[in-house]
Amino acid sequence: MASVTSAPRRVRSLLANEGTLSLGVFRMSGGLSMTAPASSADEWFMAAGRLVSRYGLVVVLIWIGAGKYVKMESRVLIQHSPLMSWLYDFLSFEEVAVLLGTMEIVAAVLIAVYPLWPRLSVGGSALAVVLFLGTLSFLFTTPGVIGSFAGGFPVLSAQPGQFLLKDLVLIGVALWTLGESLEAARARSANNVPRPNQPVRP
Repeated sequence: MASVTSAPRRVRSLLANEGTLSLGVFRMSGGLSMTAPASSADEWFMAAGRLVSRYGLVVVLIWIGAGKYVKMESRVLIQHSPLMSWLYDFLSFEEVAVLLGTMEIVAAVLIAVYPLWPRLSVGGSALAVVLFLGTLSFLFTTPGVIGSFAGGFPVLSAQPGQFLLKDLVLIGVALWTLGESLEAARARSANNVPRPNQPVRP
């Protein structure tokens, strides 16, 4: 009879050979694998955390990006930003929204293809970091971020304060996916360097 701990042992950490992501379900080159069982439950939780972090970020970027095609919720934020308000000198509100939404969707797709093409994922993660830096800058330029003060402590408003603050976590996830993708891309490149009389691996 299988032990209670047998399930976690079916799972490996997300990064194994050449940046392999492992979930004990299926295998893709540089990605998901069911080989080599994990040694303990902590590795299972780490693997699950990596999976949720990367693809949770993908979902957030796609959902928010798609929303910019139908709702211009970033207009007030951008209008008060000295870093981005100049865009409205050349583009309409709708065009700026579509541009940002497209960038977010592109970043999400590139982050998602990490198991197959970690080099492309590097670009997606870097783009996401830039986007989140821009959003975090709105914390310092948008009126109404601080809703009130309680004993001298600044209390964030629900909109836009708390809405913007969440990007502090998202940029951390994007930085982590960037590092993971760089590591996997370097490992793959190193393994593709031919030895004497050995052809390059496809």
